[in-house]
Amino acid sequence: MKRMWSPWRSQYIASFKKPSRQTKNTDSLFTAARKARDDDKHFIVWRGETCFVIMNRYPYNSGHLMIVPNRQTTTLQDLNAEELTDIMKTVQRSIRALDAVMGPQGYNFGANLGRVSGAGVDNHVHFHIVPRWNGDTNFMPVLADTKVISEDMKETLKKLQKFFRSEEV
Repeated sequence: MKRMWSPWRSQYIASFKKPSRQTKNTDSLFTAARKARDDDKHFIVWRGETCFVIMNRYPYNSGHLMIVPNRQTTTLQDLNAEELTDIMKTVQRSIRALDAVMGPQGYNFGANLGRVSGAGVDNHVHFHIVPRWNGDTNFMPVLADTKVISEDMKETLKKLQKFFRSEEV
């Protein structure tokens, strides 16, 4: 079996102080960001009634977004029909925004459910949208231990926020 290594993720992994054994009474980093009401600081793109869109601080690619339910829950099964519907509509809207702002040629979309699946935040279910371009995988991660993110995250944030505001009219 061949292995593919992604050493640039070590900064993300190192950000965990200890294994997650948090209770439901402990705010996730997503809940804390939502409650902070400082969208630019926390890279929150848009807020809805049941979910919000936030940029990944440790992106696989430029424009890596996460759709997060406002209500903190650890499992997909705990989400109600309204939340699930709104999340999927928000996924569609996020892809429209990324198409308009960044023009990717494809996407990876999904969720890591549970710590052993790779969920870095396992106490708050969330969904990833990763824009992909032809040639976005190159020699830099392999030879230089570096993942190139082509645009400053704050610039991407502003463009995406503008798109979401314009679509609400």
